[in-house]
Amino acid sequence: MLSESAGRLNAAAREHPRPGADRTGGHRKAASAWVFPGQGAQRTGMGEELFAAYPDMVAAADEVLGWSVADVCRSGDGRLDQTQFTQPALYVVNALSYQHKLATVSSHPDYLAGHSLGEFNALHAAGAFDFVTGLRLVAYRGQIMARCGGGAMAAILGLGENEVCGVLAEAGQDVELANKNSPTQVVVSGPLGKVEATREPFLRAGAGEFVMLPVSGAFHSRYMAPAADDLATFMGGLRLRPPQIPVISNVTAEPYDRAVQALLVAQLTGCVRWHEGIRYLLDQGVDRIEQVGPGKSLTRLTAVIRRQRLAESQPDPPGVLVGPAGQDRLPVPGWRTVS
Repeated sequence: MLSESAGRLNAAAREHPRPGADRTGGHRKAASAWVFPGQGAQRTGMGEELFAAYPDMVAAADEVLGWSVADVCRSGDGRLDQTQFTQPALYVVNALSYQHKLATVSSHPDYLAGHSLGEFNALHAAGAFDFVTGLRLVAYRGQIMARCGGGAMAAILGLGENEVCGVLAEAGQDVELANKNSPTQVVVSGPLGKVEATREPFLRAGAGEFVMLPVSGAFHSRYMAPAADDLATFMGGLRLRPPQIPVISNVTAEPYDRAVQALLVAQLTGCVRWHEGIRYLLDQGVDRIEQVGPGKSLTRLTAVIRRQRLAESQPDPPGVLVGPAGQDRLPVPGWRTVS
């Protein structure tokens, strides 16, 4: 069943028309995108409704990993929050969610994207590699990232990118941007003590919240260079295909070209440009962006990005004072999607 499922997905990708194309030759149809969450979206019990529906895929995953994905997702014993377990478990649940969505809708997406780890699911859905190859990549990625300890990440809510960079230039030169999630939600990354030391400078600069994230490494920063080197070596013997559906890269905020391996390696040390990637989709006329996988973090981030984009396109009414950008944030856990 696994090989048949992969074959159907790859066949669908080969037959998929260009974004916005109309199969009937009529008017251009509205474009859509499906997006996959990354680490931080995991929750105990995720995938429960899917494991029994796709037993061959689950069995193949368990064989690759040497442990039961369903058990880790159900147990609540803390393994699901350990990077080496989180990433492969979430990749599997995202892939099962995608398979289920394909079986329940009549149309395919025009674009795909994934937040950090979720980008592997987007590439799998686009036919760049099969389910098992993607799982092997993600499992190795989780292991090498887990070994890069001593780092930390923090979400800065209520400040824009330029304001965050200004604070870092003065108070946190060992800390760098890791995720640009929305116009007023930025994540920084670096050594634990250095990240903690930026709390007060950010709050003085007007941040609404400074939230330390539950991770053990400085993901998406130069401190992940050893992991990036390991991943490049591991991927050297793999043959990956160009995506058959456009996939928005976290590194460039634009569709992948043929350099799949290079961009996946660069993602480990580069900033996740999620906000810019969603803006790219909106600029292409994408009107439906649907999250595939557990939670609603990316759905909520998309709503914030849409609202900000709309506000930018409309002049302020005379006599109306516009509040600081930090007032346009949602109290949602979207900041938890980090790797």
